[in-house]
Amino acid sequence: MATDTQQLIQDFRQAVNMTPKQLEQWLETEESQSVGQKKEGDESTGHQSGRKIVEILRKNKSDYGDRDFDHMQKVVSYIKRHAAQRPDKEIESTPWRYSLMNWGHDPMRE
Repeated sequence: MATDTQQLIQDFRQAVNMTPKQLEQWLETEESQSVGQKKEGDESTGHQSGRKIVEILRKNKSDYGDRDFDHMQKVVSYIKRHAAQRPDKEIESTPWRYSLMNWGHDPMRE
């Protein structure tokens, strides 16, 4: 694997701090489904991303393809950008946290 690919995998694993099981359970909650950009009642972008993240986490590194790497980059970028917008108030029950969790990152675990 190329060094930049290895770095992307490392960045992805560092940004995504939820296990596949935790993320799957989270995606089933009302809170998870209540946040994110949706098109006419469809599943939100973050929710779709969460399902893809679960698939990636369950794969062997040797089975990663270009689509997986593209999604990993998208996830790392989103988490980095969104985490920087942390509210000054308590975050436990906020849409900000819920959105990050849809992308596999729980800021309460930092």
